[in-house]
Amino acid sequence: MDGFQAYGAGKAGGAFDPATFFRQPQTVVRILCWLFSIVILGCVANEGYVNRPDEGEEFCIFNRNQNACNYGVGMGTLCFLCSTGLLALDVYFPQISGVKDRKKAVMADIGVSAFWSLIWFVGFCFLANQWQVAEEEDNPLNEGADAARAAIVFSFFSVFTWAVQSILAVQKFKLGADSVMFNQEYTDPNQQEAPPTEE
Repeated sequence: MDGFQAYGAGKAGGAFDPATFFRQPQTVVRILCWLFSIVILGCVANEGYVNRPDEGEEFCIFNRNQNACNYGVGMGTLCFLCSTGLLALDVYFPQISGVKDRKKAVMADIGVSAFWSLIWFVGFCFLANQWQVAEEEDNPLNEGADAARAAIVFSFFSVFTWAVQSILAVQKFKLGADSVMFNQEYTDPNQQEAPPTEE
């Protein structure tokens, strides 16, 4: 039973090893998701609002559609917070002793990762469409164009990083389900069977 792992983690209560933790594919992808959300949030919040030379009021660089900038800022912020929370869960995961609790954590990871992959697909399509139909006279100096393109590109990358995260969570779930099912048939070798009685 020394090698028993439930849902991708060894026995509960082990010491946290940062070197091993940061080498896991799930952690690397999770950190990429976190960084991509920071890039998207920073690009839209910092350079996503510009104004014409003859106007004083700033507008969204994505076709003057305030909803596009709000989407980028809102989803970037929520994704950043969600990635941080899931990264904390990954750190805490080996300390979870109950198999049912581990199963719930892995299932939540699957659902949340798939949800964010879908959200970033919608965001990529929305931002790319609004950027494509934006009129050149709205931004004659081409201010913030690189930031807008970066937000679109990192939205696209986020679709795949969250999808990979979801796939890794599904593999973790399958691994845990197989090991738990296998170990339900385990009998304690110290428990002696009573010898059959002869009548």
